[in-house]
Amino acid sequence: MTYQQTLKNVFGFDSLRGGQQHVIEKVLNGHSSAAIFPTGSGKSLCYQLPALLLPNLTLVISPLLALMKDQITFLKSKGIAAASIDSTQTREETQAILQGVRNGDIKILMISVERLKNERFRQFIAQINISLLVVDEAHCISEWGHNFRPDYLKLPQDREALNIPNVLLLTATATPAVIEDMREKFKIDKDDIVITGFYRPNLDISIIPVEEEQKRSVLFATLQQRPNQPSIVYVTLQQTAENVAQWLQSNGIQAKAYHAGLKHDIREDIQHKFMNGDLNCIVATIAFGMGVDKSDIRQVIHFDLPKSIENYSQEIGRAGRDGAPSFCTVLANTSGLNVLENFVYGDTPDREAIQYVLDDIYKSSDTWETQLLRLSKDSNVRQLPLKTLLVYLELKKIIHAKYSYYADYRFKTLIPVNDIIGKFQTERQHFVSIIFQCSPKAKTWHTVDFDALWMGYQGERKRVIAALDYFHEQGWIELESKLMTEVYQVLNKVESTHVLSQEQHQLFKNKEESEINRIHSMLDFFETKSCLSHSLANYFADFNAPVQCGHCSACRSEGAHLPRNNFAFVVDDEQVKHWCQELQNGSNKPLANAVFARFLCGIPTPLTTKIKANKMQGYAKFESKPFFDVLELVGKLNG
Repeated sequence: MTYQQTLKNVFGFDSLRGGQQHVIEKVLNGHSSAAIFPTGSGKSLCYQLPALLLPNLTLVISPLLALMKDQITFLKSKGIAAASIDSTQTREETQAILQGVRNGDIKILMISVERLKNERFRQFIAQINISLLVVDEAHCISEWGHNFRPDYLKLPQDREALNIPNVLLLTATATPAVIEDMREKFKIDKDDIVITGFYRPNLDISIIPVEEEQKRSVLFATLQQRPNQPSIVYVTLQQTAENVAQWLQSNGIQAKAYHAGLKHDIREDIQHKFMNGDLNCIVATIAFGMGVDKSDIRQVIHFDLPKSIENYSQEIGRAGRDGAPSFCTVLANTSGLNVLENFVYGDTPDREAIQYVLDDIYKSSDTWETQLLRLSKDSNVRQLPLKTLLVYLELKKIIHAKYSYYADYRFKTLIPVNDIIGKFQTERQHFVSIIFQCSPKAKTWHTVDFDALWMGYQGERKRVIAALDYFHEQGWIELESKLMTEVYQVLNKVESTHVLSQEQHQLFKNKEESEINRIHSMLDFFETKSCLSHSLANYFADFNAPVQCGHCSACRSEGAHLPRNNFAFVVDDEQVKHWCQELQNGSNKPLANAVFARFLCGIPTPLTTKIKANKMQGYAKFESKPFFDVLELVGKLNG
């Protein structure tokens, strides 16, 4: 069957858009490819259609559970054998999916990138023939992208280890530098990169300069221009979402707050009502949007500054997917600038923290084992930058990731132990009985003692886990694993870890500078006098957009000038010293000036979380002040 027949019979389409056709033909002709298409322009079909025609499994890496669920629902509605594996499933559901993949009944399997680090899943997927690896939101692989995820950096190696012949990268938001970075990492030919126009003629873009105290009334007036139309209001902080939604309700607009701090079922209910048209206004943090495929969103309003041009374009890209006129408005000033910058400063580890990690590595001989959560707390580095540091050290060939495993395995029996042992004979029966002997039982759960198994009986960990998985599949036991442990080989003992820690710290400082520049590029974009639609398209490598769109605020009038905050930084030195001393008293080692500055700016770190510093007097006292001004003040007081 040709792909045109499959397109008609399965998906109900007579033809493809130009970009889709190019990508699909490249994939079916055995080429790796990348599709850089704007939000809502049919990237998913670029893998869904080939998956039905390729001989083996299509493995899709997707960053978000909601996105996976929506796509699986769509594929199943078309009669396509697709499934996802995620943490919300029962044992029986997961086992049924794995069996379907093993039998070749499932054509498309969707997973998160983290699933590839799972020891048990890795053992399973290594035995499966895979035709195509699809990486959704592929810009996550680039450090110069707006949503870098260190685990994505391993995907080229994963692809090689799993012998996957071809890869398809999908993203809506990639600058020329990010496109080149993705292309190089996955070794894709330049001719196999397909970029379609970024320009959206149905989006009306406005930047409205607003003083902070006027923002609520301007928001109300903007919503009232199109009453009862599906609208998203984006804010930076969870508390702002709650406050603004409450204020709108009290003024007669039915609005709901949506953010990551809400319980899962509440978020699901709000999203469901919005999708069904029972609720028309959501006040949301960026937790809302990925995977929300509602075609008739008529307004996207940024109550606070977005995090970057990339985030902004992604968020306004949710408007008007049906092609009808839709309105995107930023209520802009610089009062939220420090909050955005503080997110960045919180992710830069101190040199002393990097030194701690290096010392921990070099305490080991040839193999270093670590649990990220514990190392994050001990070193005072947030988990995301800690993962990034470990990737940097891999790229420098200091360490090499060997595998990950769960330190603890425990199980409870669903049938008597003797019945399980009795299902085997000779050597296998002996091995199974040894597993139970080396798995002492508390009230209900048995904990597997791998050391005892090896020391007493040379029971290999891999074989023990395979046996436990088999018992689990058969429904004889319920198996749990926890405490993910990363195992690295230590490759290169450097002469001076001090020099290495400075080098690594500089890499993070460069990244920090790049992120801060990204924020200021966004401010420059908002204040441009040239066409906003044209500038936005150019930023994303679309050089065919009209020079003047006629439907943005810059085309209608002069460029916006954003109100600036002019404040005097007046402090009581003795009071600040007292606040810092309280933090120092809560720690068991001397703290760097940047640690005090983050505390005063209300930037959470593993240390402040551990010692409950948010309950201390000085926490977030300078939340609205520039981080470097606070750092300079701390340096002066500690000097």
